[in-house]
Amino acid sequence: MNAHELRDKTPDELRDQLASLKKEAFNLRFQQATSQMENTARMRAVRRDVARVKTILNEKAAGAASDASSADTASEA
Repeated sequence: MNAHELRDKTPDELRDQLASLKKEAFNLRFQQATSQMENTARMRAVRRDVARVKTILNEKAAGAASDASSADTASEA
């Protein structure tokens, strides 16, 4: 998953993606604790994907906030 794919998604889709990644991270932690994990690199990939999704969500929120504030200042003038 790369940032271009994530930027094309809606905030609701990103939140769903974040929830599924967090579930996967939870399951991977359990696998590690019980010594059943086969692919240890997957934990790192999931952790980075979570960070990527959170970053894109924050960018979208900041963009929406700046659009709203610029619209407010334009209507005041």
